[in-house]
Amino acid sequence: MKSSSRIGTIALGLFALCGALRAEPLKIAYSDWPGWIAWEIGVQKGWFKEAGVEVDFQWFDYVPSMDAYVSGKVDGVCMTNGDALVTGATGKPSVGIIINDFSNGNDMIVAAPGIDSMKGLKGKKVGLEEGFVSHLLLLTGLEKNGMKAEDVTIVNTPTNETPQVFGSKAVDAIGAWQPSSGQALKALPGSKPVFTSADSPGIIYDLLYVSTESLEKRRDDWAKVVKVWYRIADYIRDEENLDDTLKILSARVKITPEEYEPFLKGTYILKLDEALKRWEKADGLGSVYGSSKVVNEFNLKFKVYEKSQDIDKYLDPSLTKALK
Repeated sequence: MKSSSRIGTIALGLFALCGALRAEPLKIAYSDWPGWIAWEIGVQKGWFKEAGVEVDFQWFDYVPSMDAYVSGKVDGVCMTNGDALVTGATGKPSVGIIINDFSNGNDMIVAAPGIDSMKGLKGKKVGLEEGFVSHLLLLTGLEKNGMKAEDVTIVNTPTNETPQVFGSKAVDAIGAWQPSSGQALKALPGSKPVFTSADSPGIIYDLLYVSTESLEKRRDDWAKVVKVWYRIADYIRDEENLDDTLKILSARVKITPEEYEPFLKGTYILKLDEALKRWEKADGLGSVYGSSKVVNEFNLKFKVYEKSQDIDKYLDPSLTKALK
């Protein structure tokens, strides 16, 4: 073989190898929440390809999605800011690079007929998953109504089982997020939400978290993902796109657009200017830093983990701020 042919063959091989490396998609685990199903819009409209980044969105139930991240099966995962602290303290740390939304009513404390307020829960049983966001929501609702944690009895219940437990009347109320909270309302006619995330906006933020290793190695690709997200957010927030948005999101979970509309309304998707305000460091629920501080204190108090987490290490607003 002539040397020029050999060099050409090697060059072609290297080109093919580089192409294969470039084609390796970013793997993101996502689950049943409007602010995360929203990624489907970017996928179906080809916006990631337009941006020059390959992304493999993998569908899981929520807790298994975090397990997949901890085990290294994916590069990123959609989580609440509170659950990211738990995952980091007990499994594998991550860095939030996008605030997709904050819960605006989808997370609920649902009470049985005859209980019309949080104060009506005194001495009652509440089914919820201890250590998760519904637990924090309950405690926040109790505090806002001048009550204590000891005023209710918590029955530890997996979130996806709360509708059945509530419907069987084994508990007087449940804490859950959509779709489980909505299913609970249907399971016991006459029941009603007595406290929701809309009563305490910012208590639950939903983010895209990625591994520190992936962020370091493929920062430019993650920057493209961030850019696509705000194209998605703009699309969703445009009322003219409501029908198409509902069609895409509802199809992912196999319900009708009409059934899905309340779920979307209970989720406040953040546009760029709104997200930038939430990225500002401050105490209180108006900042993702302040909200995460509240959750960290909650997790320590209820021994979800033993060591206080460094909030700053879990959040990186720089890719969002670069879009200003």
